[in-house]
Amino acid sequence: MRSGWSTRRLTVALYPFGAGAAAVNVFFLSLILSWIGLSVLTPVQSVLSGCIIGIPASWAFARHLRSLMDGVDAA
Repeated sequence: MRSGWSTRRLTVALYPFGAGAAAVNVFFLSLILSWIGLSVLTPVQSVLSGCIIGIPASWAFARHLRSLMDGVDAA
């Protein structure tokens, strides 16, 4: 039996941080891409993109944390 939080619960807890980090990264990416002529995203567009990208990013990090927790429990 696993002890501690499930991957789903970790994902929900980490989502605000993952979405925020993704929004900042998307905005900075749009600034870099403006050097080759693409338009810069507005902050609202960046936040909405971050909300979408944050879901799989948070899930992947939660799985990583869960595997670390399982490794510690097994030791």
